[in-house]
Amino acid sequence: MPGRVSTRTSTASRVSHKASIQTLASRKSTISPTIVVPEEGPTSSLRAQICNAFSDAQKSAAGHRKLLVELRKIQEACCYEPTWLGNPSRQEFNEDDFNVEIVRCVIRLMGVKRSEAVGDRIVRFLGSFLRHANEKDAALITESEIEDTQSLSETASTRLTSHILTILLQFLASKEKTVRYRATQLIAHIINSLDSIDDEYFHLLKMGLLKRVRDKEPMVRVQAVLGLGRLAGNDDNGDHENADSDDDDANGLLEKLLEVLQNDPSADVRRSLLLNLPLTPGTLPYLLERARDLDPATRRALYSRLLPALGDFRHLSLSMREKLLRWGLRDRDGNVRKATARLFHDSWFEDCAGRQLAGEDYATEESVAPSIDGVLELLERIDVLNSGGEDGIASEAMEKFWGGRPDYHDSISLQDPFWHHLSPESVFLARSFNDYCRQQPTGKLETLIEEKMPEVTKFAFFLQRYTNSLVECIRRNHSKYEGDEEEDTVEQEFIVEQLLHIAKTLDYSDEVGRRKMFVLLRETLAIPQLPDEIAKLSVEVLRDVCGVESAGERDFCGVVLEAVAEVHDAIAVDESMANNEDESFHSAHSEFSDSTPIKAKVSRSAEEDEAKAIREIMINMKCLHMAQCMLQNIEGDLQQNVHLVSMLNNLVVPAVRSHEAPIREQGLLCLGLCCLLDKTLADENLTLFVHCFTKGHDALQVTAIHILADTLTTHPSLISSATADAALRKSVLKIFAKGMKADHTPNVQAAVTIALCKLMLTSVIQDEDLLKQTVICYFDPATKDNAGVRQTLSYFLPVYCHSRRENMERMASVAGGVLHLIVDLSEELEEGEEMVGVNTVVNMLVDWTDARKLVVQDEAAISWDEVGKKEVKAISGDIHLDLAGSLLERVISPGCSKEDKKVLIAMLGKLYIATNSKKEKLQSTDELVVEAIGHGVAQDAPSRNALKKLRTALSKALGEVGKVKPISEDTLAPAGGDDGLTTVEEQGVAESVMAYEEDVRMEDVENGVEVQDSLLEELLDDEDDDL
Repeated sequence: MPGRVSTRTSTASRVSHKASIQTLASRKSTISPTIVVPEEGPTSSLRAQICNAFSDAQKSAAGHRKLLVELRKIQEACCYEPTWLGNPSRQEFNEDDFNVEIVRCVIRLMGVKRSEAVGDRIVRFLGSFLRHANEKDAALITESEIEDTQSLSETASTRLTSHILTILLQFLASKEKTVRYRATQLIAHIINSLDSIDDEYFHLLKMGLLKRVRDKEPMVRVQAVLGLGRLAGNDDNGDHENADSDDDDANGLLEKLLEVLQNDPSADVRRSLLLNLPLTPGTLPYLLERARDLDPATRRALYSRLLPALGDFRHLSLSMREKLLRWGLRDRDGNVRKATARLFHDSWFEDCAGRQLAGEDYATEESVAPSIDGVLELLERIDVLNSGGEDGIASEAMEKFWGGRPDYHDSISLQDPFWHHLSPESVFLARSFNDYCRQQPTGKLETLIEEKMPEVTKFAFFLQRYTNSLVECIRRNHSKYEGDEEEDTVEQEFIVEQLLHIAKTLDYSDEVGRRKMFVLLRETLAIPQLPDEIAKLSVEVLRDVCGVESAGERDFCGVVLEAVAEVHDAIAVDESMANNEDESFHSAHSEFSDSTPIKAKVSRSAEEDEAKAIREIMINMKCLHMAQCMLQNIEGDLQQNVHLVSMLNNLVVPAVRSHEAPIREQGLLCLGLCCLLDKTLADENLTLFVHCFTKGHDALQVTAIHILADTLTTHPSLISSATADAALRKSVLKIFAKGMKADHTPNVQAAVTIALCKLMLTSVIQDEDLLKQTVICYFDPATKDNAGVRQTLSYFLPVYCHSRRENMERMASVAGGVLHLIVDLSEELEEGEEMVGVNTVVNMLVDWTDARKLVVQDEAAISWDEVGKKEVKAISGDIHLDLAGSLLERVISPGCSKEDKKVLIAMLGKLYIATNSKKEKLQSTDELVVEAIGHGVAQDAPSRNALKKLRTALSKALGEVGKVKPISEDTLAPAGGDDGLTTVEEQGVAESVMAYEEDVRMEDVENGVEVQDSLLEELLDDEDDDL
């Protein structure tokens, strides 16, 4: 039957190995003992020549081309014209002899370990030889013979290939992992080296490699998918009508490989499949989702190798382009971000610029001639209208573009013709270039952008032109009757927004330009139809125009509030005019018709009332939004600004008291911003914010907690000072505790967690109960689906503990209670729920309370040498001593359960005991250890070992190792063997244990006592659970 020719280029496994020139014969230890080598038989000249070729091939890959030509000559001599390859012996050799000798060398390859580079060289040499031999044999076949056979022509090379594959298939099921690896590697290399394979072997290889895909060794699975990736392209093209029943498992090869791509635990396997699967519409979504792979190298391979080789990116959907850019440019790995940036400004840009030459390597960094039209098309292809916002990816992508294509810095022109005909793409191009140049540390690019950008006065005229065009379009849409098609204003809004972003970066030292921009923005803010986003940006630009001094801030507030009053009056006037028109229409209508139904009048009146109420809500929301934008851009004292006091009394307070929910919530937000500017106002309204959180819905609760967090951060003395209201402080802490337990509202729980973590890091809240609740919430299985909570706490807890000693001491004080609650949670788990192990919690608590990891040490531990260099003395371990004391007291107490004792004692063995700790604390802790031993709290070997280890560390710290009375073996020795003992984890404990054991031995020898077990052996033979 016809040969199966793959459409993919052959890809060999590129595994880096340590260089080696040792031969197979010299590495006896690397040969697997499970390989059964057939009988050697008598030595012949043919064997000597073939062995010499393989021996030279395994030394270096430099001479492979010459060696395979020599080996081909030997094959031709044996297969096509039998000859005598040794004149003295005149032995005759045929094709079978040649094949046997080749297979003999292949068998010896099977036991070579993966770490040996000679094995990889032989695999590459053999694959190259089979490809070369098949090409030579194919050239000898005439076209008439090909037409007559209608199948793969049988030649000496095909028979050799079949013979080798037959032998290799037997080794795929070997029990030795090295044999399976080498057999799978050689099969995959042969498949990727040849253009066609016999149909019979095609199915046999597919079945064999499919079994190796499930191999327990990742290195074997990698080689299996390398071979199956080549076969997958031809799986759907073959004829399965004559297949045996065993071939049913091989159906759907591509689907099985896609499943491996998604679920294989080895990153090497996933990466190999990513680069070797055929690129089809069916496989492309599975390949592209590897952009979210856990392995950074796999993600980097997608952006640096697969996507550039994919071809024109415009064949991808718009959403997929945006996702790939967003995932790549915001990846946590720097190499992935670099690969994504290179993909964007090289490959994708060249597609838009028209570089589509045949055979061009898209991964090269060759630059094309500057083409602004290509950049504009690139922006259009990534949908800059939607991705050009604040959270969009277009800004980050263009920043990478300008950084990667410096040849475009001088080629872009921003002269007057450019600004007369702006499109969304061109205006975003100007904004991105302006931002990039002004953000660079060097002044060269800033000078360049100053030369290219128009002066402020001219720019203000351009901004006025596009703003007027937008407002006119909006007014036309409002004046159209129902059913008429409205004009699309999205593009015009986007253009004005980008111009305002540029205006925020301009230099307003020119007084003429500053005055022009000031008048323009004041007039713009007074337009009732102005969109909210444009109003927000206009307020921000106006703040820069007015100046940063206090007088400028007062002028800024006055202008914005004047605009608010004008907007309110303009909308009210429009409403009254509309009402007057309706009244005149109704009076004229009554002159002609006196029989108007009463029900119709009532209905019309109700509709008018509803429309009036909606219009009032819109008026107030518009005014409150402008007030909010103003409050977000000022920092002065509220009481010193008469404009702010007037706004608070006439706009914000009535909005908070409104019966309409949208107005009330917007007013609450403005009131919170006002509280940031005045402490007295914040103190008066703190109870109101607490009430809103307690009684409000989810969205209002999130707003209230944000206001509370910002207010307490700005005015921490409201609850942290000695004169603070105790009832108010209690109510604030209560809502945080309530919010942390809000599992049914994940967004509220996440907002409360973030707010509480901020307040605890700034020491505004120092409550131990809340700290305990945060730790419990971190390990609670109920929060496993709330990624916001888990991610926040995973950052907060170590930073909180390691930043300040007081925080670490606070964590140590709640550690015992936390462990008790964790044990209870683990016992109450329902079926299907999972939770981190208790040992993991113990290890984390020990790490969080380790004084050696404090970022800022105590003042007593810091000194300066003669030259003023800072030095840190020995670190005090009092924190772990206090923790040990509290844990021992809890263990000794009658109410401590058996499980609690086991966990608490296990934690004792992991604590760090410093030699410079206070002697009184060391002695008291040692007495507690002796008391715990006397009570027999340690019921198992690990617990006894932990207590003994803590006692040894305390003895070393006290400097009385030889004086302390040894612990009785009857008290601490394990009853049933030494299994389950713990290891010595802290540095220096092993030496102290040896010293202690030597003293015990000397004392026992003097007293005639025979020592049964060694404490050191017990400690060193035991294994702790991994973190």
